[in-house]
Amino acid sequence: MEEAEQAAGAADEVAQTGGAQEEVDSQTTLFIAEAASEPAPAVDQAATLKAVIEAAIYITDEPLTVDQIATAIDQPIERVKETLKQLVEEYSAPDRGLSVRELAGGYKISTKPEHHESIRRFVKRLQPPVRLSLAALETLAVIAYKQPITAPEIMDIRGVQGAGVLKTLLDRKLIATAGRKNVLGKPIMYKTTREFLVQFGLSSLAELPTLKEFEELGRLAMTDLTTTDSEESTPATDEAAAQAADA
Repeated sequence: MEEAEQAAGAADEVAQTGGAQEEVDSQTTLFIAEAASEPAPAVDQAATLKAVIEAAIYITDEPLTVDQIATAIDQPIERVKETLKQLVEEYSAPDRGLSVRELAGGYKISTKPEHHESIRRFVKRLQPPVRLSLAALETLAVIAYKQPITAPEIMDIRGVQGAGVLKTLLDRKLIATAGRKNVLGKPIMYKTTREFLVQFGLSSLAELPTLKEFEELGRLAMTDLTTTDSEESTPATDEAAAQAADA
């Protein structure tokens, strides 16, 4: 009798556990179904709009009016005004060097007035853009492709003396000495510098065009020149032929 009661109690416990498990499974399924039915988070259109307006103000020389911006991006004027207000507030933070200001009825990104003196000193210290003569460019190209290379070797390739040109390139910090070559007289060798990469927009010497690419560019240039000459000479040839026929 006691054993029968214990068996019945165990059966009830199992039934209750099973019911609880079924309830948990049911809740889990419902949660997954609800999550699946929710739409995927859309792209933040407000953030995208703010980025577009910010970029538009940045790239233009003249202040952009609200109407110009709204028309260009096809957005309501009120929405553009609100976005501009947010940009003005964000750029007014003390850790921003730029500001979005309303000028002459439009909006423009510019440096903050309190930083003008620092910016002026910085600009004065900037080096002017590198301007090189044809001889200097030829010498620099020889060094870039043949480095390390000595002055006599450069002269053999170019066919002219180039001591003055080398001094100019050294002064501009586009080339530097690279030791001496272990031959008679031990001439100084030259190589390009990091400044050379910076001035010519290269990350490394591996980005220099290959000789094959140079040949292809030359071939295309000659083809264009020949085509142009042919087009220019055709009318004269046709006219001469017409005159000969009349004669």
